[in-house]
Amino acid sequence: MLCRSAAITLLSSALLAQSSQPDPKSPSTVTLKANTQLVIVDVTVTDSHRKPVHNLKASDFVVVEDNVSQNIKAFEEHVYVQEPTTPVQRPPLPPGAFTNFSPVPPKETLNVLLLDTLNTPLKDQAFVRDQIKQYLKKAPAGTRIAIFGLATRLYLLQGFTSNPDILKAAVDRKNSSKSSPLLNDAVGGGNGDVSLSQQYDDAFGNLGSAGVSRAIGELQQFEAEQQSFQLQLRAKYTLDSLNQLARYLSGLQGRKNLIWFSGSFPINILPDGSLDRPFAVMASSEDEFRQTIDLLARSQVAVYPVDARGLTTSPTLNASNSSTSRFARDPTALGKDETKFYEQIADEHSTMLRMAEQTGGHAYINTNDLSQAVSDVTENGSNYYTIAYSPANTKWDGRYRKIQVRMPQNGSTLTYRRGYYADDPQASHRNSASGAVATQPTTPFDPMRAAMMRGAPDPTQIIFQVRAVPASATTEDTLAPGTAAGPDSSKIKPPYRRYNVIFAADPRPIRFTKSAEGNYVGQIQFVTYVYDQDGQLITRTGNEVHTNLPPEGYVATFRTGLHFLQQISVPDKGNYYFRIGVRDVDGDHVGAVEFPVAAIRNLPPESVNPPQSGNAQK
Repeated sequence: MLCRSAAITLLSSALLAQSSQPDPKSPSTVTLKANTQLVIVDVTVTDSHRKPVHNLKASDFVVVEDNVSQNIKAFEEHVYVQEPTTPVQRPPLPPGAFTNFSPVPPKETLNVLLLDTLNTPLKDQAFVRDQIKQYLKKAPAGTRIAIFGLATRLYLLQGFTSNPDILKAAVDRKNSSKSSPLLNDAVGGGNGDVSLSQQYDDAFGNLGSAGVSRAIGELQQFEAEQQSFQLQLRAKYTLDSLNQLARYLSGLQGRKNLIWFSGSFPINILPDGSLDRPFAVMASSEDEFRQTIDLLARSQVAVYPVDARGLTTSPTLNASNSSTSRFARDPTALGKDETKFYEQIADEHSTMLRMAEQTGGHAYINTNDLSQAVSDVTENGSNYYTIAYSPANTKWDGRYRKIQVRMPQNGSTLTYRRGYYADDPQASHRNSASGAVATQPTTPFDPMRAAMMRGAPDPTQIIFQVRAVPASATTEDTLAPGTAAGPDSSKIKPPYRRYNVIFAADPRPIRFTKSAEGNYVGQIQFVTYVYDQDGQLITRTGNEVHTNLPPEGYVATFRTGLHFLQQISVPDKGNYYFRIGVRDVDGDHVGAVEFPVAAIRNLPPESVNPPQSGNAQK
């Protein structure tokens, strides 16, 4: 159940200042609207030995967009210092206060290792972990790395740290090596075991009857369509996780190098001419791929796909291949299988190359030295130049615009993102996902659903702080107004304790539009979930708020932040966790934070007036 409020309550509080450092400008000088859009391009420049080139100036570069020269507005060189940096300490927070703000040393490049178990065969996962540990033995001091795992969802295995022992332990962690039920072959197609059609062909294929041939053909059709469905699922899970990872990294300043160890990841499934119905297996994830690439680029994330299989050879003539008997009966079968294998490999490598090219990274394929690949990325990806320009073409037509960065010097290799989609930065995104507050949804690519999953990485597109305290010292036998029970009512038993949840969000990432009356209109969701220790949703509450701020109130939010109050009931007995999130509906930005209820259960109660709610909505 969602409660709709007429306006956001603006409370005078210093909560936000401790976490997100709002704009220090005075009310008279705050810029209410910026019409200039900048395109930011990170460029790595290496010599013939793949070593970084330093001390270049803006005048050494020429930037061209769609064959039109662009005027460079800003330029900065970033040089990696091979010395441990002093960790930035988060400012102390008052009791009951939590934030998704992660302090990062200024101008530091962050490195992310993504261990993709969804798309990588089990035997190659062990090879990847060994290669990462080899790299960690020689990693330069102070290299900050975070490690994530990808299965049917995204897992944070280790947050950013420069301690190699902690990173090694994260690589060896049991849940970092889960195998996917959607992948069981050496290539990634999903049918590595002896298929039913192969068994049937081996047993009866030499009979040569028309009935047997039809039966084999139907079995092959069924298996191909099943495989296509599995590939589509893998693509959805993968793109959803990359989308979520981009939102997690968005609020962290500077460039992020995403080193993605994957065995295979096709986004297009082409017709199979060997089937009776070749177009039945076709599928494409191009739209989701475009959205994810755009979000990664805007979050300043350069993707470095690494083929976890190393140098790949065809398994067609492998002694363990059960198709060899079929090759003896059908002279064309060998050639067809070889062609299918190399087409699949080419498609998978094409996806890796496209993702690297469009985010400014580099793909490592057909190499067994994965440790050296990581070393190259952390060195070259930490020495780069940031170029910003305002595009001469100000028409936002959604078309892909090509970027070219040139240098007069010979022998240098430039790596950068090769373009972007000219989507209107002020367009509403409310139709790109569910317009309602998520409950326990299953819709893929819903950013609020991903943000509110128990144990998920905390997205940082909207930095906010929340203060949660008991509302009273007594318990209740009924749920507080606005609190809804989770899907399994048997897990929800009184007595309940009511808690106040006070939000303080940074308004800068939130999209406001100016109304005809001169006020600033926005649509923001405030959501609080309570989970048990098994990840089951216990209670929830959510408010979808429409703002209508006069200019003076809008300016005030940049000093105090956007504030909102919710109340939610939690069973008084048991171990529970708060998952609290904010979403800008029009801008499609999210933020979330998670903490145990036990951390605030014994705080002194504070009495505050609950929000006045309008009509309840399902």
